[in-house]
Amino acid sequence: MRIIGTGRAHPAKVVTNAMLEGFLDTSDEWIRTRTGIQERRLISSERLEDLATEAARKAIEDAGLTPADIDYIICSNVVNEYITPGLSCIVQGAIGARCASVDVNAACSGFIYALDMADDRIRSGKARNILVLAAEEPTRMVDWEDRSLCVLFGDGAGAVVVTGGDGLICSRLTTTSKLDCLHYVRRLEPTPYITKEEYSAPMYMNGKEVFKTAVLSSSRDIKVLLDKSGLKPSEIKYYVLHQANFRIIEAIANWLKLDLSHFPTNVERCGNTSSASIPLLLDELAREGKLQKGDKILMSAFGAGFTTGACIIEWTK
Repeated sequence: MRIIGTGRAHPAKVVTNAMLEGFLDTSDEWIRTRTGIQERRLISSERLEDLATEAARKAIEDAGLTPADIDYIICSNVVNEYITPGLSCIVQGAIGARCASVDVNAACSGFIYALDMADDRIRSGKARNILVLAAEEPTRMVDWEDRSLCVLFGDGAGAVVVTGGDGLICSRLTTTSKLDCLHYVRRLEPTPYITKEEYSAPMYMNGKEVFKTAVLSSSRDIKVLLDKSGLKPSEIKYYVLHQANFRIIEAIANWLKLDLSHFPTNVERCGNTSSASIPLLLDELAREGKLQKGDKILMSAFGAGFTTGACIIEWTK
């Protein structure tokens, strides 16, 4: 597959670190020093499906296509107000597409998983033009009295359209079950027969363990892909990494012995937008004219599970 269009959508509400000082025992310096985040975009009056639809429409327009040209929709999403139908189904109707759709939940790695699935479907001949979408509102999973966690996240949606081509050089997906590392549990509706103990709780994250696992797993995936492709680290123009924490990105850059100019970021403006972070950043780079035909881009993400996904693509647009 190759990418032929990109799009993104952000909520209107900008929340700065200074604004959080009004109700949290925190400070701009504390947040910046530990995460690199200065502000984030949060859903207030919007609905996630509206952001997803906006990003999808922009990507389809950028690809020079219409919704009728889309053969399949894959949407990465962890949580939204709808348990069913899937977010992909809602977007399919909103944009007026006439195709099958499916949701995937691989946490923050979901966009890479969706790209890999799209490539498989194109290779099999079952689809020609696929909309790959990631729409997330992680700010609705956290306790907004927990200063260590709520300051990290932002909301948003990013999308790409892919079609047949030689854009995907190689990819890698992994899962290592670490339930105690990061999880979010919601109680389901009661029945007259439930006797087991059930509970709901905001997202739990062991920050130190996630940081260590993220750096090690992403570095491992990057090494495997570079070895597999025969590319040197310096031959990758951009490492578009999951925007969880600037310190994680910095640690990976140091491990690769590369200048930070190879590592574009938007975490300082958007926070951690889960699986939407990579397509959001990819669209920024594309629309700012920073991507040229032939550029090699390595995308790497890590998320709850613990899942990881990474791929190297050649920009062919």
